[in-house]
Amino acid sequence: MKHPDDDHELFNRLEAEMATDSGGEVVDLDKARSARDRSADSPTRLDTHGSADSDPTGSGEESADPATRPYVDLPTPKSAGPGYLGRLLGAKRRAVVPPWLKSTEELKTAASWVARHYAHAAGYHALRSPVYAARLALQAPTGTARFIGGTLRWMADREGEPVRLAAVRAEDADRYLKLSRQRDGRVRLRTLVAVLALFVGLGSALAIYVLAPGWLQAVSVGAVTLALGAAGRKADAPVIHRAVELPKATKLTSDIVLRALGSLGISPINQAQAKGRDGFEFSAPITRDGPGWRAEGDLPHGVTVTDIIERRERLASGLRRPLGCVWPEAVPDEHTGRLVLWVGDQDMSRAKQPKWPLRKSGSVDLFKPVAYGTDQRGRWVEATLMYIAGVIGAIPRMGKTFLLRLLLLIAALDPRAELHTYDMKGTGDLDPVGDAVSHRHAAGDDEQSIAYCLNDFRALREELRRRTKVIRSLPRDICPESKVTSELASKRSLGLHPIVIGVDECQVLFEHPEHAKEFEEIATDLVKRGPATGIVLLLATQRPDAKALPTGISANASARWCLKVMGQLENDMVLGTSAYKRGVRATMFNWKDKGIHYFVGEGSDARIVRCIYVDGRDADDIASRARAARERAGTLSGHALGEAPEPAGPAYDLLADILAVVPAGEAKVWSETVVTRLAELRPDVYDGWEPDALAAALKPHGITTVQVGRRQGGKVVNRRGIDRSHITTAIAERDGNRDAS
Repeated sequence: MKHPDDDHELFNRLEAEMATDSGGEVVDLDKARSARDRSADSPTRLDTHGSADSDPTGSGEESADPATRPYVDLPTPKSAGPGYLGRLLGAKRRAVVPPWLKSTEELKTAASWVARHYAHAAGYHALRSPVYAARLALQAPTGTARFIGGTLRWMADREGEPVRLAAVRAEDADRYLKLSRQRDGRVRLRTLVAVLALFVGLGSALAIYVLAPGWLQAVSVGAVTLALGAAGRKADAPVIHRAVELPKATKLTSDIVLRALGSLGISPINQAQAKGRDGFEFSAPITRDGPGWRAEGDLPHGVTVTDIIERRERLASGLRRPLGCVWPEAVPDEHTGRLVLWVGDQDMSRAKQPKWPLRKSGSVDLFKPVAYGTDQRGRWVEATLMYIAGVIGAIPRMGKTFLLRLLLLIAALDPRAELHTYDMKGTGDLDPVGDAVSHRHAAGDDEQSIAYCLNDFRALREELRRRTKVIRSLPRDICPESKVTSELASKRSLGLHPIVIGVDECQVLFEHPEHAKEFEEIATDLVKRGPATGIVLLLATQRPDAKALPTGISANASARWCLKVMGQLENDMVLGTSAYKRGVRATMFNWKDKGIHYFVGEGSDARIVRCIYVDGRDADDIASRARAARERAGTLSGHALGEAPEPAGPAYDLLADILAVVPAGEAKVWSETVVTRLAELRPDVYDGWEPDALAAALKPHGITTVQVGRRQGGKVVNRRGIDRSHITTAIAERDGNRDAS
């Protein structure tokens, strides 16, 4: 940084030098330039009046003159940086075998597509072969005339006539005579060949007519007729039509990519291209990647992949491709300027998906990955529904409810799973699952449905607590990781079967005027502790904001499905904080991209997925299969059997129980003391409660714990506890009785 006194010091030095100068001096410019060049070659620039050799002290120390500055970039020795083995160790090896060949499922899918394509083409043309033959027969006279006329023109050497006429017009007698002799020779030779071919042809035809069997005569006449018909066809009226219209996609080249990037209006790219550079450095050749092209490379310094994603529409225009075909992506393990551009042959929303294996048959193990959609390249994308809590967010009419129903159908195909389904929108979209297999199911936002759901949530919280005790009591060799496994879930005596809860339009619960806090508290507990105990909570909303998705839920849900949203806030509420800045933007999806979403949860990278579309009829069929599997396994229960739930409401009053164990003489009590007394009062309810559980249970009532000080051993010990007056006030407000204390 330049000091403000440097300018004054410079002027003072110049004035002193001018004062001591006794006269003019002639400067040799060549010597001055040589001295300057020698100074530039040295690691340190020395002032002309303060060189190291003229140091009066002889100490050789560096001059304090501000003009003396060291070079920043010194010559780099050849040995600097990682050695050859180090570079090999950090090298990225490309796969020898393409990924689609490693997957048996993808190979079968590709082979099936090819087989169906050629089978369709063969059947299409076989059915129309009589029409093709009739067309060729009708065109045979025209073909015969064209053949005879072409033969006569060839015999007469009509192709050389323009050259001979040019010689006549030029009055070049020698050239004309030479061309005439050449033409006479050609005519004689071609006439001889034509006559011989005529006799051979007629002889062969006569021999076939007299000696050949009938089938050979028919084949011969048919072949000649078809050949003459093909010769007589019109250019604008093809006889054989296309059986399959293959999409015509332009091959992606480096010129097209550079032109498209240059049209985005990004200054560093435009400046580089204006100076004759590409503005994009390809790190690998452009190759086919599934049903599309893949280009990868480095953007200019200071340009990120996010800058490209923000201009996806302009990029599609520059590539002259539909918006649904253009998918710029970042490379997670590389710097933020490494771009992967995948350009598909077809719009992702219109491309035909492979047949879903579970549509007609098959079962599911929820502890293993299950294919539920495809990526841009048509490859299967899998999701594991156990050990997660999931959030689905989107604006209306983008496929949010259908995606939730698809996940619930997958869960239903595991006969061990117990489903709790709630359609708070009330349109019946979840009825195929709920009526067929769900243990608890309700639709609508009326008070009866809310009470039904609240009662079930309370029961689920108690089930969560029961499961934690069971897991804690199991031996280490049976439950080494303190969580439910597939083997434990199969043991019905333990009661650790998977429980999958699906709530559509969950904002109805979390914004309820009376029970919102309790729904939020229970759901947060299920999201945090449920996955390890085999409880999965899936929440879907078309309003992904802080009210519809409380922070405690959105921050702890490990699986996210985000279809189209309108803004950065909604995007980050579903996909996680700073997802928008990292380029994971569900705002880029188009209105027609129904069912296309970002999926975060299976691995660390966000993936673009198009979920399988299951309509109402298919949903009923899959749910019927799931019900039949449950009937065989004996796991059908609850709503699916027509059983009514237990009466709503808890069997105890927490606030009243606290007043029962905390006498009026104790104004403030430690939480650990309260839970101990509660466990003695109702062991079946409060046994195993901890201070944190008490605080969570009091939160829906608007009561928070406070610091309570107690003197122990001559010292004051502060711990969390309750103020009894807060309990009495809450009861008074609840019951409208001011004498509750």
